[in-house]
Amino acid sequence: MFLGEYFHSIDDKGRVAMPAKYREQVEKGAILTRGNDGSLTIYALNEWEKLVEKIMQLPQSKSEVRNYARLVLAGAVEIKLDKQGRINIPKYLTEFASLDKKVVFVGLYDKVEIWDEQRWVQYRQEVENQSVDVLEQLSEFGL
Repeated sequence: MFLGEYFHSIDDKGRVAMPAKYREQVEKGAILTRGNDGSLTIYALNEWEKLVEKIMQLPQSKSEVRNYARLVLAGAVEIKLDKQGRINIPKYLTEFASLDKKVVFVGLYDKVEIWDEQRWVQYRQEVENQSVDVLEQLSEFGL
């Protein structure tokens, strides 16, 4: 399971250190692709396969499904940790997520998001300001 926030920097070659707590879960490889809300998403290979299966079960006749599949699947790249525990983020994904030098890895259960640090801090502050309303809404689901 992926949890927590980890702040790192991207070097000039597009490499960034994977948080040490996440490395064991992705050491056999992982998939990096476009994510939600302007972030990137990393899936361990077994979780990626589950996602692809779900996408394949969706009605391909719906344009929203095709658009989602194209963004996620066509944007996907397999990543491997180098000897220093870094991954390489391709330029097209760096541009998609508007990643600057400083990024944040955000653990979300079965996946990891990568956010531009400034964008993440702003997003987190907005969510924290709404947290009372959100907690009240989620209490309907037993949380």
